[in-house]
Amino acid sequence: MLQRNDDGHLVPTSDFMMAYFARDEVAPQEDSCDAERALHARLSAEPFATVSDAEFDAIKDKDVVHNYRAVLAFRDFLARHETLESAYLAVVRGAPVTFPPLFLEQMTQIILRSILDGETDTLKLRAAECLFRFQTVTLDDGRIMVADHATVQLQAGMARMLQEGASPDEVSIDILATETADEYWSRSDMFNTSVDIAYTQPALDGLCRVMEAWIRHFLGVTTRIQPMHEISDEAWSWHVGLDTVSTAVFNDLYRGEEVSEEQLRMILCLFSLEADDGFVPEMAGKKVYLGLSMDETGTVRMKPQNLLGNLPLANS
Repeated sequence: MLQRNDDGHLVPTSDFMMAYFARDEVAPQEDSCDAERALHARLSAEPFATVSDAEFDAIKDKDVVHNYRAVLAFRDFLARHETLESAYLAVVRGAPVTFPPLFLEQMTQIILRSILDGETDTLKLRAAECLFRFQTVTLDDGRIMVADHATVQLQAGMARMLQEGASPDEVSIDILATETADEYWSRSDMFNTSVDIAYTQPALDGLCRVMEAWIRHFLGVTTRIQPMHEISDEAWSWHVGLDTVSTAVFNDLYRGEEVSEEQLRMILCLFSLEADDGFVPEMAGKKVYLGLSMDETGTVRMKPQNLLGNLPLANS
């Protein structure tokens, strides 16, 4: 449904947009009115066709109209850019966005799948999910287990309905480890495995490699990212928070402001990032420090766009 250009970037096609019009949110149902069916048929045949307000006004179900407007806002944004990557970078660089955040997460997933096409390390693939799906954190005896937030919420909700177990809010998610890594292939689309991203764990190394590939694909800059146990650099020059919490904590630390123990406990992973070329001269030989944190609900809400918009690039 997507084509690659000479740079390996993804070019949106009519077939790609057609898949959005096949989704349940806009696909006609048994009780759909004639106007809704007519619009769907026209967009299925011509996914980039212009839609008038009169066509929307004729549709009885205004929830469907809302869904159509969201999809069309995304479509129109893509149409102004040659590739998914250039559209994504436009968002990173502040272009006005009128479509829901869900579409940006979907773009992240699609682009990552292209970047990681042919990858056989399932722990790396599972770690990549952190870039486009929120993760629920469980801290247990030095382990930092992350499981898909939506899956955890779904299972917890079902347990509450069925009142299963002593604590219906507790859920059981299978752990993906080196010895069980092959299980990922049959269930990758279900997002129902957890993984340990504690310091020295293979999945954390996998996350580093994914972030390196992400930066290289978009920016053409080769980086080396390594996990860290702590930052003890008195010449700390640059940092990038990989989420809102990390950004706030890093900024306070950099300014020498007081940071509470509770805030520091939110930080799950620290990284150093180095690049031989592509950074401003004053960053030559210096490290960029990265942080990944959970919020007060125990959820990791990673923002991979920060890796593209907040590095000290020479050509930015």
